[in-house]
Amino acid sequence: MTDLSTGLIWKQRAEGLSGAGCGTGSVSALTWQQALQHAEAAVFAGRSDWRLPNKNELLSLVERRCWGPAINANLFPNTPGSWFWSSSPYANHSGYAWFVAFGHGYVYYSYKIYAIYVRLVRGGQ
Repeated sequence: MTDLSTGLIWKQRAEGLSGAGCGTGSVSALTWQQALQHAEAAVFAGRSDWRLPNKNELLSLVERRCWGPAINANLFPNTPGSWFWSSSPYANHSGYAWFVAFGHGYVYYSYKIYAIYVRLVRGGQ
């Protein structure tokens, strides 16, 4: 899934999902460190340069006219209306990192030890 305005290439499915319409499997919840390691090791569509998006990149997927989940379900089917990690650490406390909550479309921070969902990206300008 290519975003022409940002140059980012998104995995259409959240990590753990597969199949047509992203309807097979279950979404993987990982700690922040596990999410970073998972992204580093990810190979998909013959590419190995996948990464965890920063908070602004992930926030660019929020669809303000949608709710629960606040994302375009045609482009990103079966996305849970839940939290997704970004690669951005929270500057005021080393134990936190930023996430985007796709239930309502807001960005906030959480403990890095919590297991949260992951969507990968590659490229950019």
